[in-house]
Amino acid sequence: MIGAVTTHSLFLDPALAGGMPDRCQVVGLSPFIRTLVARAVDVPADYDPDSHDGAVMALVRYEMLHLPAQPLTVPFPASPALAERCRRFLQRPLVHETIEHWCDGLGISRRAFTRQFRRETGLSFLEWRQRACLAAALPRLVAGEPVTSVAIDLGYDNPAAFTAMFKRVLGSSPRAYLKGSA
Repeated sequence: MIGAVTTHSLFLDPALAGGMPDRCQVVGLSPFIRTLVARAVDVPADYDPDSHDGAVMALVRYEMLHLPAQPLTVPFPASPALAERCRRFLQRPLVHETIEHWCDGLGISRRAFTRQFRRETGLSFLEWRQRACLAAALPRLVAGEPVTSVAIDLGYDNPAAFTAMFKRVLGSSPRAYLKGSA
């Protein structure tokens, strides 16, 4: 996670985890599930499944099965050199950094790099770079920074190009996305 984060945790009995994703992922939350989670954090661990608390938890589990995955997870490679390069990129992401630039710095051919990168992250370099830029942009946007400042800092030629990418990946403009997640 990048930036200040507030979380609530719900722990599922492994017997109830059937149908859940097999890996960590970012999901979209509706106002309804937010309210359910806020209620569920007060449910005692030893709740009676046939009680009101049990009904709340059953509904939380049902809703969790239907949460839309968001393309915001930024997977890290296992290779120490490549992981370090990814960390440096996240500290100062630039949308126009090229595979060639990374290959030169790592002393690896383009073909070897692209194969290793996809194998270790599950994404192409371009997909990963885009997600990393979004991961860096979102905390700044949530903090109230103007889209223009964030877009220029990430290397976009103009805010419209950043907004178009944001909308293509997340389905809405930065303003609409932040309004919906508030």
